[in-house]
Amino acid sequence: MHLYLIRHGIAAEPEEYDTDSERPLTKEGERKTRKIAQRLYELEIQFDLILTSPLLRAQQTAQILQTVGLSSKIEESATLAPSGDIGNWLEWYKQWQEIGSRSLALVGHQPDLGHWAENLLWARSQDALILKKAGIIGLIVPETGSPVGRSQMFWLTAPKFLLP
Repeated sequence: MHLYLIRHGIAAEPEEYDTDSERPLTKEGERKTRKIAQRLYELEIQFDLILTSPLLRAQQTAQILQTVGLSSKIEESATLAPSGDIGNWLEWYKQWQEIGSRSLALVGHQPDLGHWAENLLWARSQDALILKKAGIIGLIVPETGSPVGRSQMFWLTAPKFLLP
């Protein structure tokens, strides 16, 4: 199973909004995220599901991915909000895995996505993987059993490598 960890695009500054959850993508964030999504589409990448953080900037990123044709399905998950618990996601994933899907995108935040990738790769977080805004980590997750410490990275891409 291919798991894509995608950080939201460039967002408005925190001091411009009452709460962090209200921060939208900037115009530049929308433009760059759309170009990256289009490039993924050109590479024939498809997601059975896009699971997104409930924060506005992540939802907007997920909608852009869907709009260019990368998936027909988006679901929101509180576990992808900042400081979300990978254990809760692993419980959800275990059930989702049973339906036989092959490709999943998680849209969320840094440092959480970096930490999650490290746990899936090495069974511990090392603060070593830094995901830039609209960046992507691709993991191959085992088809059975826990993916913690048993996954393999096949992709770590800063957005600048996908932009024309």
